[in-house]
Amino acid sequence: MSHLSATETPHPAHAALDLYDTPSLLAALVDDQQRAVAAVQAAAPQLARAVDAAAQRLAQGGRLIYAGAGTSGRLAVLDAVELNPTFSWPPDQAPALLAGGPGAMFLAVEGAEDDGAQGAEDLHRLGPTPNDVVFAIAASGTTPFALGVLSAGRALGTLTIGMANNAGSPLVTEAEIGIVLDTGPEVISGSTRLKAGTSQKIALNSFSSAVMVRLHKVYGNLMVDLRATNVKLVHRAVRLTAQAAGCAPAQAEAALRDSGYRVKLAVLMVRLGLGADAARARLEAVHGDLRAALGEG
Repeated sequence: MSHLSATETPHPAHAALDLYDTPSLLAALVDDQQRAVAAVQAAAPQLARAVDAAAQRLAQGGRLIYAGAGTSGRLAVLDAVELNPTFSWPPDQAPALLAGGPGAMFLAVEGAEDDGAQGAEDLHRLGPTPNDVVFAIAASGTTPFALGVLSAGRALGTLTIGMANNAGSPLVTEAEIGIVLDTGPEVISGSTRLKAGTSQKIALNSFSSAVMVRLHKVYGNLMVDLRATNVKLVHRAVRLTAQAAGCAPAQAEAALRDSGYRVKLAVLMVRLGLGADAARARLEAVHGDLRAALGEG
């Protein structure tokens, strides 16, 4: 019999889980999630390496290509989708390869995760270049689809990052940068949508947010590259501009209107007394770095 991985091993403390009363059941499930944070903290050095290496590639025009299956793949899709409204990162610069295709986001596609050749084919279809970053995720670290994407990425010279919840798994060892989120056994044996998934969500959020900070999408701790695509975000853009520019909301709103609701441009216009075109040229000259455009960097 093969050795069980940590994520598949029954939790020794909860063998009678189905007999717990409801408060105890919820306590067991919630309390166990604390290990997710600890696992990400332990992986911080590897995550830092991944952030710096990825930011360098993306600054040269590369794409952040996510890949995964099941819960891991869905979390990867979620991270990719959120980069556009939060940081104005173009959707075509963050494609996500999900085993079974886009429909698998809502309905499991049986056997899709076992097709490594399909993973490689899906990546090849994107036409990867050495500036691209392939970030493959699987709780087990052995999912063929994710491994197929990772292997194809390495062969094509992309930066490969593999993240798994089991140490020594192929996804970690075969990637250029391997990240282990050691969350151990699940309260419900093998259900990696629990703390393994939570750790992946934390790690993905932290990784992509840090990359976007490195790519000058944040000024101080303000998200100055958001896309104001609805009323809530327009109000947020006004607040961010007023705070970063040190001006009244009415002045911030006027500058935003003139800049096409680009917070960075509006801040430059207010702080330096520039028109929209001059602000745009100044920002482009420093590759979108608002601090440098303001003469602070």
